[in-house]
Amino acid sequence: MSTTTDPKAFDPIDPPIDINIPDNYVQHTLKSTKPLPPVTLSNFWTELNWLNVAILGITPTIALYGLFTTKLTWQTALFSVLYYYITGLGITAGYHRLWAHRSYNASLPLQYFLAIAGAGAVEGSIHWWSRGHRAHHRYTDTDLDPYGAHHGLLWSHIGWMIVNPRRRPGVADISDLRKNKVVKFQHRWYLPLILGMGFGVPTVLPGLLWGDWRGGFFFAGAARLCFVHHSTFCVNSLAHWLGEAPFDDKHTPRDHVLTALVTIGEGYHNFHHQFPMDYRNAIKWYQYDPTKWFIATCQKLGLASHLRVFPDNEVRKGQLTMQLKKLRAQQDILEWPTDSNELPVVSWESFQEQAQSRPLVLISGYIHDVSRFMDEHPGGRHLLAKNIGRDATTAFFGGVYDHSNAAHNLLAMMRVGVLHGGFQLAEDPEKYERSIPPSQKLRVYRATEMTSPWSSALSDGESHHGLAG
Repeated sequence: MSTTTDPKAFDPIDPPIDINIPDNYVQHTLKSTKPLPPVTLSNFWTELNWLNVAILGITPTIALYGLFTTKLTWQTALFSVLYYYITGLGITAGYHRLWAHRSYNASLPLQYFLAIAGAGAVEGSIHWWSRGHRAHHRYTDTDLDPYGAHHGLLWSHIGWMIVNPRRRPGVADISDLRKNKVVKFQHRWYLPLILGMGFGVPTVLPGLLWGDWRGGFFFAGAARLCFVHHSTFCVNSLAHWLGEAPFDDKHTPRDHVLTALVTIGEGYHNFHHQFPMDYRNAIKWYQYDPTKWFIATCQKLGLASHLRVFPDNEVRKGQLTMQLKKLRAQQDILEWPTDSNELPVVSWESFQEQAQSRPLVLISGYIHDVSRFMDEHPGGRHLLAKNIGRDATTAFFGGVYDHSNAAHNLLAMMRVGVLHGGFQLAEDPEKYERSIPPSQKLRVYRATEMTSPWSSALSDGESHHGLAG
């Protein structure tokens, strides 16, 4: 049973379907349920979803036939592009960002417009589409994801629709949508809506307005529908394959301008999966996201409200984390000076004795073997030679020449020992700071390489001050 103490958490008459799922639902479901047998040549025909095969196969066939038999007028071409955006926005601004993610509130007229326009894309009802999409986000890249990208580009693009799934998608609640009268209206009248918006309107309008019935049917109807289909499919496939992961690389979603161009702005998918309730996909003004622009325009017209935006501070944390991760990868392939704890501790007498047979110079408590640099020293060999067996700290840090950061970094690579009792660096912050090569003053560390931030809290026992906030 649920242990929630919030009386508004759910409607007891129509509770969320996932209210009582176990905490280890994903692992439990994958372990306790068996997938259907794999698809082979012998059972291939029985495993196809023939309705989807017909829709996705016949539509481009009709479009190709029209391309070779019907002249495309400029009016029909322009209308086809316009209708592509109208029906596409029904999916991106309606099905996706409004109903699947609740990223903004829409007025009743806008909801009806998006529901009817989305029906023209012929991608299933809002009810069906949103249920699958919520499962996709909850179970991304697992076998409970209905179109998981880990099964391959072709599967996530179209395979999952034409082949019966090997597993049922993971549970996802849509109790909120079952209460929405626009969603219920569209679901009830879905068949006449897809026929009317999918082929009726794009055929009748060009026919009545400029006499192009055939062009309207073939281009604004079939060809446009084919483009809308694969535009949406690219969000499931291309957006999980092409591009960068500037916010998180835990899962497959990626950001790329090409994907944005072919999906009406849904191509900044790495951002979207990290911040799914944000009404934006693109957060920079110059990034292509007409769906965001449409929603923002609707807000200005009073048709939309409560546009949800994830806190900028947290968005920037995600970006910084990935930048640090890239820097850490670069850091790991570089060669760094030997740690002081791994260097031998040498007395002053031993240092001077060994300097008789090899060019050793003392700087900031470290002993350096400068033999490979004697002839390359920009100031001349003699300046190094005069400091062999001596403490050249003052000369190095401005006494003779205030060396560059690059020179200090290179010097650190020549360390061969630490002078015993040279000076106590820890007691002199200025000297300690000076002893650190510039390249090592800022380093990227993993949390496991540092002292746990929880150690003091765990060791101090229970606090008497309650929780923060």
